[in-house]
Amino acid sequence: MALQARPGIMEIAPYVGGEAEIPGMERVLRLASNENALGPSPRAIEAYRELSDSLHRYPDGGATALRKAIADTLGLAADRIVCGAGSDELISLLTRAYAGPGDEVLYSRHGFLMYPISAKGVGAQPVAVPERDLTADVDALLAAVTERTRIVFLANPNNPTGSYLPAEELARLHKGLPASVLLVIDAAYAEYVEAEDYSDGTALVEAHDNVVMTRTFSKIHGLAALRLGWAYCPPGVADVLNRLRGPFNVSAPALAAGVAAIQDQEYQAHCREQNSRARAAFVEGLKRLNLRAEPSQGNFVLVRFGDAGSAAEHLKSHGILVRRMESYGLPGHLRITIGSHEDMTRVLEALASYEQ
Repeated sequence: MALQARPGIMEIAPYVGGEAEIPGMERVLRLASNENALGPSPRAIEAYRELSDSLHRYPDGGATALRKAIADTLGLAADRIVCGAGSDELISLLTRAYAGPGDEVLYSRHGFLMYPISAKGVGAQPVAVPERDLTADVDALLAAVTERTRIVFLANPNNPTGSYLPAEELARLHKGLPASVLLVIDAAYAEYVEAEDYSDGTALVEAHDNVVMTRTFSKIHGLAALRLGWAYCPPGVADVLNRLRGPFNVSAPALAAGVAAIQDQEYQAHCREQNSRARAAFVEGLKRLNLRAEPSQGNFVLVRFGDAGSAAEHLKSHGILVRRMESYGLPGHLRITIGSHEDMTRVLEALASYEQ
């Protein structure tokens, strides 16, 4: 018998990130991957550079300093925090730990693509649950739960729609789940949220044994290149993840930069304010062009076009890269990252010459 991969793996459509280059064009505006246009905190950059003379040393496998910095800054328990190579790794580890062949993993229809990819990678069946008005539908999610359900993934706020569930709905979702089902709240964009009724899930994690919250340093902290994320877990789940993860799964430069980034609350506030102002101005500019952006709590907006493919190519001809949404089941939309005020003015100027 020929060598074969495990069931489910060959069904995976490999994840393809946003475009980063345009052949023959030097001045490219990258708005396809929800990166922080301001970059990381200067303190994080300095911490990264200071590690250059000790790259021959293994990192702290327990991420002790980073977990303490996160805990002290956000008022969390350090022993409940597990760090990973981006929140993607933690999503994968959670799926490996709690799902397998014959199991089901639920997620909202337009949720992050890593959820079905991780499910298929362990032989589980991903189940895409319909949304309501591009927002996760609690009733539909609960109705989709079966005796085979092991995990429910919820991006809150959601990528790519920008929508969110308020704290009350989040609690209702958890209350309706069996104790044997793990609720994973992916709060990658939590730092950008302005809605007063939002919760990142911390309270649910601290009150229950079957809730995990994941976070990332790739967005507001501007450390996407370093691949750094963390999860806040019940003690039992933290123990499981620490048994599964690699012993040195986060590099020393990433750990050092992460400590400096999480402690620089002033810089985070600056990034949040800049994003809020630029996003609001961009949405208003789109309205003047008769284009609709879905309400967003992230550093991006989802914009509807009559022909999203031709709109993406038009922007590309102007040196602007945005994200097409066919893989998310939204072929009539483009996701556009919020950059600087100058960046978004450039996008609006390009769209002004686009004929739908």
